[in-house]
Amino acid sequence: MTVARVTKITASSEKSFQDAVKEALGRAAQTLRGISGLEVLSQKAKVVDGKIAEYRVTTEITFIIED
Repeated sequence: MTVARVTKITASSEKSFQDAVKEALGRAAQTLRGISGLEVLSQKAKVVDGKIAEYRVTTEITFIIED
């Protein structure tokens, strides 16, 4: 039987939403083993002077709990 756990991670990037997702996964991989999936729950942008200054994502990272 496999048991998984889900954790929510928010990350940001000045480049793109895709880069923010990579940041979230990279940070999760530093402390979690057995990552098996990622879902993007939301995407938001910080706007300064009419331009996007920061891309933000909220993700759920799924990882397998080891015996």
